[in-house]
Amino acid sequence: MSDDQTPVDSKLTSSKRRWASEGKFLTGRITRPEAERLPPGQHLVKNWPVLDLGQQPVISTESWRLEVRGLVETTLTLTWGDFQAIGQSTRVSDIHCVTTWSRYDNNWKGVSTRDLLDRAMPKPQAAYVMLTSYDGYTTNLPLADFAADDAILATSWEGLPLTPEHGGPMRLVVPHLYFWKSAKWLRRIELIAADEAGFWEKNGYHMYGDPWREQRYSDD
Repeated sequence: MSDDQTPVDSKLTSSKRRWASEGKFLTGRITRPEAERLPPGQHLVKNWPVLDLGQQPVISTESWRLEVRGLVETTLTLTWGDFQAIGQSTRVSDIHCVTTWSRYDNNWKGVSTRDLLDRAMPKPQAAYVMLTSYDGYTTNLPLADFAADDAILATSWEGLPLTPEHGGPMRLVVPHLYFWKSAKWLRRIELIAADEAGFWEKNGYHMYGDPWREQRYSDD
């Protein structure tokens, strides 16, 4: 898929657009993470449900590349070997999907987003990040959230390499936002000065996506 293409519509895409227009799953209740671990409207699962846009790209580590560009002092194009040579980190975090499931205590291994940013060195005017995946998916988030202490570019989950269905060989994990912000199959990280909507944000989803404020949709 070329840079100019967007993901094709699927049954899930159509359903989630409808959910956004109907305000599906909203409870009207606000909780805080320090008071309650499970955000409002969520339920716990033991498995890890698979959600995507109808296609799961298979990317070999030989052909895999990660670009970091935009408002950075040093533009990066990393091979798998380059990426693995960056100091590896581990994190344990909960994940919360906008479709109402949450999973506690996920064990991740990969590269801390802060360690990657140390290589690229954001310019002072950089304030947001636009993420682009190998399937054409895009999503946006503030640079401060991308650089959160628990954010990780994960290559391993529960001690095993990340599988293609879950975004392998590498995906972003930003635990404090709804999981659609944690792009699978990540191929490009672009630092920008002003916020821009990504794929789901253009289709009725919230620009930020805080689970504890139940920011599922654009009007929340």
